[in-house]
Amino acid sequence: MRILTTLFALIAACAAATAQAPKENASMDSPKLQPLAFEPLPLTGIRPEGWLRRQLRLQADGLTGHLDEFWPDIRDSAWIGGTAEGWERVPYWLDGLVPLAYVLDDDTLKQKAFRYIDYILKHQQEDGWLGPNKSKSASGDYKPRDPWPIFVLFKVFTQYYDATRDERVPEAMLKFLHALDKQLDERPLFEWNKSRWQDFALTLHWLYALRQEPWLLALAEKAHRQGYDWIKHFQDLPYKERAKKWEFESHVVNNAMAVKTPGVWFRQSSDPADRETAAKAIAALDEYHGMFTGVFTGDECFAGKMPSQGTELCAVVEYLFSLETLLSTLGDPAFGDRLERIAFNALPAPFKPDMWAHQYDQQANQVVCKVSKERVYATNGTDANLFGLEPNYGCCTANMHQGWPKFAAHLWMKSPDGGIAALSYAPCALNTTLNGVEVKVEVSTDYPFREEIEIRVTPKTPLTFPLHLRVPAWAKGARLQAAKGEETPLTSGAFHVHAQQWEGPTVLTLRLPMTVRTERRYNNAVAIERGPLVYSLKIGEDWRLLRGELPHADWEVHPATPWNYALLVNEAQPEESLRFEQSEIGANPFSPDSAPVSLKVKGKRLPKWTLEKNAAAPPPESPVLSKKPLEDLTLIPYGAAKLRVTEFPVLKQE
Repeated sequence: MRILTTLFALIAACAAATAQAPKENASMDSPKLQPLAFEPLPLTGIRPEGWLRRQLRLQADGLTGHLDEFWPDIRDSAWIGGTAEGWERVPYWLDGLVPLAYVLDDDTLKQKAFRYIDYILKHQQEDGWLGPNKSKSASGDYKPRDPWPIFVLFKVFTQYYDATRDERVPEAMLKFLHALDKQLDERPLFEWNKSRWQDFALTLHWLYALRQEPWLLALAEKAHRQGYDWIKHFQDLPYKERAKKWEFESHVVNNAMAVKTPGVWFRQSSDPADRETAAKAIAALDEYHGMFTGVFTGDECFAGKMPSQGTELCAVVEYLFSLETLLSTLGDPAFGDRLERIAFNALPAPFKPDMWAHQYDQQANQVVCKVSKERVYATNGTDANLFGLEPNYGCCTANMHQGWPKFAAHLWMKSPDGGIAALSYAPCALNTTLNGVEVKVEVSTDYPFREEIEIRVTPKTPLTFPLHLRVPAWAKGARLQAAKGEETPLTSGAFHVHAQQWEGPTVLTLRLPMTVRTERRYNNAVAIERGPLVYSLKIGEDWRLLRGELPHADWEVHPATPWNYALLVNEAQPEESLRFEQSEIGANPFSPDSAPVSLKVKGKRLPKWTLEKNAAAPPPESPVLSKKPLEDLTLIPYGAAKLRVTEFPVLKQE
């Protein structure tokens, strides 16, 4: 985290260096928008493989693929003529279901998505409005013609059109936008839509690239004027401590969505200050509210850096999408480092291994998950860290689905120089067309659990083009081995461009050395990472069924083994006090029972470090003393540990 935070601060000073010239795509040719740094591939162009495919299959077989069968807010939604919630929940669910269906090429999921999208398109109102006139939210209030859910629906539409080329989609969008343009003159943006205008501008830019109608950019400018000023917000974050009350501007999900604002709006403003704010935003969130996993606290509003404060799952998936957007719009490799850090740690952590239950809040130091009237959370309720169907509030039940499939869909993008770019690494296969030639790329790897990544490139006919390979900032000593056997040393924290004539299947091997690193955190506690993975104490888990019917039930999780340890760590040379072990990568690497990597370390119990407000009390100020005997402890990846300690007191050297 220390490396990443410093790197993001440096990026702000030199971000203009990554600006690229336009190429083929209409969005890259636009005379009124800054060109994209990288162009996302169609949903149908990339297929997850290996552990990532198994993870997405778990999701499809869990809540994501079945919510419409039993959850009233989806099954009986007003969006399809029912009487249940008709505000944000169906659009949220579709925003994850559509990419999941198409990256998995799953006909059953595609049909589920089509049923909802087809109904919405066929029931567009005469004046262009989409969805119910009065949207009944889950809290029971009615929101007349609130455009916020349509902002989410438009994200769904862009993905669906990308996969199907259903021409009804842009026509419906244009018809709606004419109605909204008039409404905003009479009723400007408010509440949620005022905070989330950047997601609206993002899809307006997409539609402008498709249709080249200038009034769409004028509408984006109107939304920008009426929306909250996130650029100013992030240039000097006004919330530097735990929030004392609920506000839109300190809300964790609003801020996670807003991280994309500098990249989105730079495309239209061309103002370097807008562009530079992206790195400043991440650095500010890290400084005041950052967790070691790359996310920031918010349960529901900013909650400071104490590791038992929570982060809402909606914020995790929205932060990921913001980073994917920034990679596309600005192209800085550090956004890819942060994307992987969150995707491989904070994303899997709040899910039950079978993905039939999730948490509203996850905690870095999470030693018990139970209902408690006394709680550590800033603004959330008694059951916020349960694993369940809709703990605390159902928005995450609707919105959590986009995390894994959008990550898979953004592993690779096209580069403006006629090549392709690896923005994140996971096993996958992609098919694309470069300069009129069909090209297949296969990525075989067990990354992030292993160091080696094999990339096989096969053009249909011989073709010369570049590969842009992101080299993480932590990967000191990274090397690329070409087909003829020579190895090239790579610069960490940058894109390495490898260009050649590709003829027949050609294999490259990328090696990203993973070393153990430590960082001092809250109360001088220590946290441990290796490569992109954060490591946490493996605590025995006692899962207790609380309520509901299987498989979609609510669970408390109680510790079955001690958790209150201080570590004996040589921070100058952590390899001397930490031993890395690896095992087979099984069906689910994010289960505590089958974690494929672990770290062995010694520590002592701290009997006086106990629970406080149904959570681990703040770690005692390090260094600490303990009269207890040294024990051998096992640390596993954060995402696999459903109970865990991530920030540990440090034993005083005796």
